[in-house]
Amino acid sequence: MSGAFPEIQTHYAVRDTTTLCTDEAIDTLTATIECEQPQPDFYKFVGRIIIYKSNQEPVARSLGPENLLLKGATLKNTKKIYGVAVYTGMETKMALNYQGKSQKRSAVEKSINTFLIVYLCILLGKATVCTTLKYIWQSNPFNDEPWYNEKTKKERETFKVLRMFTDFLSFMVLFNFIIPVSMYVTVEMQKFLGSFFISWDKEMYDEEIQEGALVNTSDLNEELGQVEFVFTDKTGTLTENSMEFIECCIDGHKYKDRISEADGFSQTDGPLKYCGKAEKSCEELFLRALCLCHTVQIKEADQVDGLMAHPERKYTYISSSPDEIALVKGAEKYQLLHVLNFDPVRRRMSVIVRTTTGKLLLFCKGADSSIFPRVQQEEIQQTKVHVDCNAMDGYRTLCVAFKELTEKEYDKIDRQLNEAKMALQDREEKMAKVFDDTEADTHLIGATAVEDRLQEQLAETIEALHTAGMKVWVLTGDKMETAKSTCYACRLFQTNTELLELTARTVGESERKEDQLHELLLEYHKMLMQDVPKNWGGLKRSWTLSQEYGLIIDGSTLSLILNPSQDYGSSNYKSIFLQICLKCTAVLCCRMAPLQKAQIVRMVKNTKGSPITLSIGDGANDVSMILEARVGIGIKGKEGRQASRNSDCAVPKFKHLRKLLLAHGHLYYVRIAHLVQYFFYKPLYDAAYLTMYNICFTSLPILAYSLLEQHISIDTLTSDPQLYMKVSDNAMLQWRPFLYWTFLGTFEGLVFFFGVYFLFQSSSLEDNGKVFGNWTFGMIVFTVLVFTVTLKAGPFDLPVLVSYKCIENGYVKAEDAVTNLAERYPLRIP
Repeated sequence: MSGAFPEIQTHYAVRDTTTLCTDEAIDTLTATIECEQPQPDFYKFVGRIIIYKSNQEPVARSLGPENLLLKGATLKNTKKIYGVAVYTGMETKMALNYQGKSQKRSAVEKSINTFLIVYLCILLGKATVCTTLKYIWQSNPFNDEPWYNEKTKKERETFKVLRMFTDFLSFMVLFNFIIPVSMYVTVEMQKFLGSFFISWDKEMYDEEIQEGALVNTSDLNEELGQVEFVFTDKTGTLTENSMEFIECCIDGHKYKDRISEADGFSQTDGPLKYCGKAEKSCEELFLRALCLCHTVQIKEADQVDGLMAHPERKYTYISSSPDEIALVKGAEKYQLLHVLNFDPVRRRMSVIVRTTTGKLLLFCKGADSSIFPRVQQEEIQQTKVHVDCNAMDGYRTLCVAFKELTEKEYDKIDRQLNEAKMALQDREEKMAKVFDDTEADTHLIGATAVEDRLQEQLAETIEALHTAGMKVWVLTGDKMETAKSTCYACRLFQTNTELLELTARTVGESERKEDQLHELLLEYHKMLMQDVPKNWGGLKRSWTLSQEYGLIIDGSTLSLILNPSQDYGSSNYKSIFLQICLKCTAVLCCRMAPLQKAQIVRMVKNTKGSPITLSIGDGANDVSMILEARVGIGIKGKEGRQASRNSDCAVPKFKHLRKLLLAHGHLYYVRIAHLVQYFFYKPLYDAAYLTMYNICFTSLPILAYSLLEQHISIDTLTSDPQLYMKVSDNAMLQWRPFLYWTFLGTFEGLVFFFGVYFLFQSSSLEDNGKVFGNWTFGMIVFTVLVFTVTLKAGPFDLPVLVSYKCIENGYVKAEDAVTNLAERYPLRIP
């Protein structure tokens, strides 16, 4: 699947059919498959297969997403498979996901529509005035229509209202040239052709993945120059998503550095304890948990399609999770009985294994917030200290727990899991309940620390975005300490930033937590509002607090704000919270679920003023916020391509966002703003000239200008982020520049008309004494108009000027050719 899953996703055959490996064996299979109705979710599939055997009772087995191969999937480590189609044609999950994204309209497009309404009103006004003047003029009997079109008195008085309406429509058609219809075609061409400049940018090409930037939709190019809020994921977006095992904590003691041949570990803190059997068994249990609680597979190098094995090894590790590859080093022989898979809601995974001696063990690993509530509370304290310290150092932490099962307990779990898997209705809810019951009352063994390095030039990029007037929010599923350390490392939080915290630690877990949350919101709101000018709107960039504030909020507290109890008003919570967020220079949202990320983006996007929002992420969990934002950017990372596939634009690294916004976005907006202003400035003229005027003489030169114009060099734009603010808030398509270009076109049109009229009204031009007629008069006005409008679009950058002048000269010659043809074969009205 292109982007639907990570590069390697493990799927399994039903265990009763794994021995059917030939065509002859498949022919002996008699079975029935029952499954849910077609639905577009790639990660969900509920069904069961009933296998019929001669002289035996039918056997029913559950079917899940791990048993389903989707259309578009590519086999990586298996030569061939046998399967049966359950969905075909337009009922496949891929086909159901073909539906287009919701249409996003840029601020420029909204401005164009508003300005067109003004011009439509002008057109209606002109048609109304001209219709009225016609009948006023014809009210005089000496100013009636020409003799060949003269009506009788009865005809003039009959259907008078209908004739007035048809005359009104005639004037509408006569003056419709003031509506720049060709502007839409030119704007779409400019957007489509201009998007190639992003894909062709060599500075946005990444050597590691051998790919550059990709534009999935060209409708929002100019929005890149108007961004006010940037929402970013952390893992894989701000970091490399390349995990390296750093240290671990076992039974409250930290172990670091490489394995020693003498004792297996080098203890780096705390008093040395007596290395008795208890400690050694605990260490072995911890290592077994790391070796067994995962979904990593080992494949021989020559069996792996498209994967590079280690040059000194004849095998390689493959997994959907880079954390697991960093932890797995080896394993003994164990019988794997059940895998309780990881998901973003549970934030943990478990395995049930049987040792060679017959002992049944459950190993569980996951986030501390998910593991700690399920272990013996007296075991938490020492490990929690190390977990918090590692998180403050910016490491990703995982906690490991286990419990021993009796045969009776395992039989009960096995039966409950099989019953839940066989359910066609509410299968996920039933399995989640079994998982929770199974993983309860475990014993904490220890924790691991894995380093995920920051991407290169990350701090410089965020600092440039902040200088350009953009506010950067980090939305992550990681724990608060890890995300907070990352924010300091990438300079999102400065040393002088005062942090406001809305987390479970500050709100509390008591029954009064909503009261405490409300008090904190009011306190923070009062603190931020005490120095704010009374006329400040909240979204303007012209004023900032003298003291920088940062906000930290976690998922549980956000749920209280977005979904309070009936005693508290949701709108009041949201309003105060939003005002606090908008006055902070940076916001960190940790322990976020994918849906909560989208809710945060939607909340800011729908505020007064409709600020331009941008979301950037690299994984499937970021798709919801990418689709919710006005501009969605996908990172071509290691968590699959679903984010880049659902985005408006995809880039290899976060650092490329700097040039994408500050250079390309700035230039795109300036170019299209000039193009729109120019089209409202130039509308005119007659018959064949009208067609050529709008298509060739004026549209193509401004199209070339809108593709090539660089009023400021790209190096200057990327090095001086403050230039970005000069075109922010749709500054070039406000009413003032629109009215300026409209009045300029009207004034110059009057000058051309009356200037030519008074200059040549009584003089002869040719030797034979012929004086100017209407045709010649119109030709002179038209020629002056073409030269003026064409020169008005001329750029001043020398390299672009040379290219532009070549295009301009070509169209001037084309205009001469059309003029000669029109003079030779004039349009005559009989």
